[in-house]
Amino acid sequence: MCPPPGDRPAPLLTTAVLALSSALLLALVAGEWPPLVAVDEGIADATHRWAVADHGTTRVLRVLADWVWDPLTMRLLCAGVAVWLVWRHSAWRTALWLTLTCLLGTVAQQSLKAAVGRPRPVWPDPVDSAHYAAFPSGHTMTATVVCGLLLWLLHRCGAGRAIWRTALAAAGFSVVGVGLTRVWLGVHWPSDVLGGWLLGALVVALAVLAYEWERDGRGHPRR
Repeated sequence: MCPPPGDRPAPLLTTAVLALSSALLLALVAGEWPPLVAVDEGIADATHRWAVADHGTTRVLRVLADWVWDPLTMRLLCAGVAVWLVWRHSAWRTALWLTLTCLLGTVAQQSLKAAVGRPRPVWPDPVDSAHYAAFPSGHTMTATVVCGLLLWLLHRCGAGRAIWRTALAAAGFSVVGVGLTRVWLGVHWPSDVLGGWLLGALVVALAVLAYEWERDGRGHPRR
């Protein structure tokens, strides 16, 4: 699709650090480590009080979470880019790689939710609701995977400085924003969001390693 860049993103060391961090957090959450539970509950209690008191901000964040940063919206964005890659560049392999990575990220996310079975916060006066188990945050992990993959593709294609900075700002705002929103709306513990960030980044790192490994094995860029 694009000429290979001079550097190699997502090195093995970064992937290993993400894997170890994700595994450690998963163990602490599954084992209900008291210090982590205390921090989660303290932050969640404070942000819920703010959400109940500030109706305007809560309404805006609900719209962002339900329509802009919703996992379905993110997956549709991913699908749109995959179609564009095929239509404009005949980059079938890259489009398939992008689609499969998003699909595998979703499968991993739902599998972890079922395996850990962590209850969501429960409030007498909820401002929002959500389904399935809490860990990891699906909104956060999906946004991290999709934004991370698309940023990496832009990097590979040598996007101009203005486009790159705009995309980086939008992706960073979305990934951080959706995580904070899930805590504000009282549907996730802070460690659920941290897990979504770490696991989403790990999925991206592994996908990039696989992409680069196949390209190197073939001796030319994938298409």
